[in-house]
Amino acid sequence: MIRSTVRRLWLVPVVLIGWELLARSLGNPYLPAPAVIVTRMYDMWFSGPYVLTEEAVGNFVPSLVRVVGAWCVAVVVGVALGVALGRSAGLADYVEPLIEFGRAVPPPAMLPVFLVLFQMGTQVQVATIVFGIVWPILLNSIDGARNLDNLQMETAAVFGVSARLRLTRIILPGASPKIFAGLRLSVSLALILMVISELKGSTEGIGYLLNLAGNNADMPAIWAGVLLLGVLGFTFNTLFLLVERRVLSWHRDAHHIA
Repeated sequence: MIRSTVRRLWLVPVVLIGWELLARSLGNPYLPAPAVIVTRMYDMWFSGPYVLTEEAVGNFVPSLVRVVGAWCVAVVVGVALGVALGRSAGLADYVEPLIEFGRAVPPPAMLPVFLVLFQMGTQVQVATIVFGIVWPILLNSIDGARNLDNLQMETAAVFGVSARLRLTRIILPGASPKIFAGLRLSVSLALILMVISELKGSTEGIGYLLNLAGNNADMPAIWAGVLLLGVLGFTFNTLFLLVERRVLSWHRDAHHIA
């Protein structure tokens, strides 16, 4: 997994070299060269006494705590509710219209509502992230729990297997491929919503730094923030794939045997 990921990264230095040459030839202040951006990143965030500067610690840590905490909340809510709805057709018939309505609402449109309901700051940002990412988790959990092997469920019922064991030994393992598909979608979406929620009314975070750089027309700082988000997104996705590969190893082995 890691070796294949490294092999795919060969294109990165090619793009950076091409970007550097293009930026130097154009001389456009809105397209700074990667060398200028990296220098700006180092000065702002990585030139501290312990690598990270105070600005980096004061803004990176809150953003990461928010996005990870909100993602965990969305996972618990989405998987729990999704499995319950997937195993109860009657309940799903009543709730699914509300789900379709909720997922059609753009998360940024809920920001004014959250500003009224919650305290300005972390609560609003976490609520925005959770609202935006819970839907792919919820819908995939419903689909996974609904389309299980009926023979396994009927056999468990005949032998009087308890509800707890059916949940942990049959339902969750059987639904896990679909659940993980929803979780993977939510990872990148959580990072996007983290930035959106921090752009307005925030006094800290990566989104706040981007907004500050934009107000000051500091293009190298803006591009530095964009590159930082790209690196974070790649890192989160790579870590998630490692976990998914480990957890769903039985699923791949079953397909190979079949």
